Amino acid sequence: MASSSSSSSPLMLFLIPFLLFSVSWASSHHDVHENLLQCFISQYSSIPISQVVYTQNNSSYLAILDSTIQNPRFSTPTTPKPQLIITPLTESHVQVAVSCSRKYGVQIRTRSGGHDYEGLSYVSDVPFILVDLVNFQSISVNVKDNSAWVQSGATLGQVYYRIAEKSKTLAFPAGLCPSVGVGGHLSGGGYGMLMTKYGLAADNVIDAQMVDANGIVLNRVSMGEDLFWAIRGGGGASFGIILSWKITLVPVPPIVTVFRLNKFLGEGAIKLLHRWQYVAPNLPKDLFLKAILDALPSQSGERIVRASFDALFLGSADKLAPLMEEGFPELGLKLKDCIQMSWVESTLYFYYFPLGTSLDVLLNRTRNKDFFKAKSDYVKEPISENGLEGLWNRLLDDIEVGQVIFSPYGGRMSEITESQIPFPHREGNLYMIHYRVAWEEKGIIASNMHISWIRKLYSYMAPYVSKFPRAAYINYRDLDLGTNHNNGLTSYSQAKVWGHKYFKRNFERLILVKITVDPTNFFRNEQSVPAFTSGGNKKSAFLCYFILFFILM
Repeated sequence: MASSSSSSSPLMLFLIPFLLFSVSWASSHHDVHENLLQCFISQYSSIPISQVVYTQNNSSYLAILDSTIQNPRFSTPTTPKPQLIITPLTESHVQVAVSCSRKYGVQIRTRSGGHDYEGLSYVSDVPFILVDLVNFQSISVNVKDNSAWVQSGATLGQVYYRIAEKSKTLAFPAGLCPSVGVGGHLSGGGYGMLMTKYGLAADNVIDAQMVDANGIVLNRVSMGEDLFWAIRGGGGASFGIILSWKITLVPVPPIVTVFRLNKFLGEGAIKLLHRWQYVAPNLPKDLFLKAILDALPSQSGERIVRASFDALFLGSADKLAPLMEEGFPELGLKLKDCIQMSWVESTLYFYYFPLGTSLDVLLNRTRNKDFFKAKSDYVKEPISENGLEGLWNRLLDDIEVGQVIFSPYGGRMSEITESQIPFPHREGNLYMIHYRVAWEEKGIIASNMHISWIRKLYSYMAPYVSKFPRAAYINYRDLDLGTNHNNGLTSYSQAKVWGHKYFKRNFERLILVKITVDPTNFFRNEQSVPAFTSGGNKKSAFLCYFILFFILM
């Protein structure tokens, strides 16, 4: 017995400090949690705390957390979860969330719709709280001055529905998916079927209200033009919590025309897609024509690829038909292929709702959820037929759902300068590519297989897309492009890897705004705009200023 006790003593001497540290850490972690909770309770004394704050012991906690998660990859038992979920009812509740979290050094993640491609709006590898703007859904449409105030927790579908309630000839140029939250969509850019006519959603923002890192509510005047510039396309979560946006509504005719033509390999689909690259970016602004490649099973069970050509024309069918005959006769559009409807009905059509579906579906905040991984690219020169054939063949691989969407540029997108807002992908781009793979099977093996597939596809496309940098779209966030070291504390050389892909030369200006409005880097995530202000980052800050000086000369 003595021998056994003696032999275990060195192990115990090693374990005792470790156990003491573990107990101390757990106790400290618990204390911070309790202090944070008490901070909220004391500040939210005017209402029942159960209406705003949810702890992990609350029976509604998981239901609220999962309510708008659109990608089940980030809704597993092992996924890091917030210490608390805050569902504020007023702007003062958001201010309290910021002040309490800052007081106790707990990170904040903000969610408006839950479509974040990498889950960064509701997942973190450090202790954090989730501010869920689900109660911020107010939409006030003013047809007299063609504007609307929209809270960040509203969805695009809700915005379209409320506009249509007031006017049949007003619209807003934003995305296709009706369950996308306004807050994330506008702060990253936001594109859709009206972008060659009116630009991005962020191009049509004229005011905003936000809570900054000091817990102060700001509007365009009080935040200043630099910060207002940054949140329209630069990722609002890097700078604060955006509460609401004032948007400009744009005119559309009472009747628009849509069509969707499906083509297969035997019908010359690859040649048509090759020709599309020359046609779509040069069509009149009133005509938007995108292309989609979908991998799907045939009636015989074999995998096939379908090319779809989807169009929105701001006019009647009898005017669209001759335009297509002149500009893209190879597609073979006939008058019978064209369908006339209102603009708001077209938002249902392009999301594949059956004709005649009630507009009420736009008010549905959820959608069918599948596991997915996505990426993006920009194309400056037409891809050869051989290159497109290689892409086509890769979609025939044995995956569940593979999709590639080609969205043309040109028109208004080429008229706006790269620096007008942080979104820089303008003139010189023929189109953007959105790659997506989706699957239903749960488990790490299925996820790894599909993620590996899309990474190989992305690698294959490298010779055909933009270079130096290989550009990407911030709203299709992709952590494969790089992350901030230690969850937001990073060097310029690390951050610019992904920063230049999303923002090009605008990245340095975004850093300067960040340093000014959030120097302690309170609002941060794995791909947030960093603040180089302390310690080992001083050299990075100096380098950033030096580079920006020469860029802006």
